[in-house]
Amino acid sequence: MAIVSDANIQEAADRIWQAWETGQVIAPVRDRIGAGDVAAAYQVQEINTRRWEAQGRKISGRKIGLTAKSVQAQLGVDQPDYGILFADMEVQSGEEIAMGRVHQPKVEAEVAFVISAPLVGEHLTMTQLIASVGFALPAIEVVGSRVSNWDIRIADTVADNASSGLYVLGQSPRQLGDFDLRLCGMVMLRNNEPVSFGAGAACLGSPLNATLWLARTMAKAGRPLNPGDVVLSGALGPMVVAQPGDVFEARINRLGSVSVSFGMEPRS
Repeated sequence: MAIVSDANIQEAADRIWQAWETGQVIAPVRDRIGAGDVAAAYQVQEINTRRWEAQGRKISGRKIGLTAKSVQAQLGVDQPDYGILFADMEVQSGEEIAMGRVHQPKVEAEVAFVISAPLVGEHLTMTQLIASVGFALPAIEVVGSRVSNWDIRIADTVADNASSGLYVLGQSPRQLGDFDLRLCGMVMLRNNEPVSFGAGAACLGSPLNATLWLARTMAKAGRPLNPGDVVLSGALGPMVVAQPGDVFEARINRLGSVSVSFGMEPRS
């Protein structure tokens, strides 16, 4: 794989940054960094993460993407990806989101974990992870893409902060031993009609498997998970396009429910 120049990485970061700032979609950035160069894509993501931190945005956690094997195969990769969550991305359950707030929004249901102890070191074990999870919550992730028509490959989505948008947390915390993370069933309703089904096993076999991958990866990247961090562990079922006026509710067996709605498009 050809080495990507610093100038091309900076150009890709600038294009994505402008899309975030203006609300306009852009052409894919893989033409600058290569369709499969994940390392270069994370460099792009890191440039914009530092920009946001310099603006005063506070990191509140991480999100894991590409946890379904079918989606990994579609993008030609064999592992998940991650993006950074910021505190201003959090939406309260039941709240309404303005349609213009997220580029090309889609919705998916997930299990969220809240970390209670530091997760440092590249050789973390599942035992250490379980001991460091404070509690779990039902969650809805509102994903969005700055790339026009979701025309993405792995480099595009990673560079674009893993196609992050917003996240919604339920308010029914559960301890890990209170429900089966692999077998917990999920149904997501749109306007009271079921539109997505799944279970914990759809997320790399278990949401904890995905979170262990994330914890190790973030420790290696120098951004380890810390107490209070939220982890969106990956979709339990297919994502659904959000339209103006839609109301979504995700129900996860023995974990609870979470909901969010989308406002109507503003009058022209």
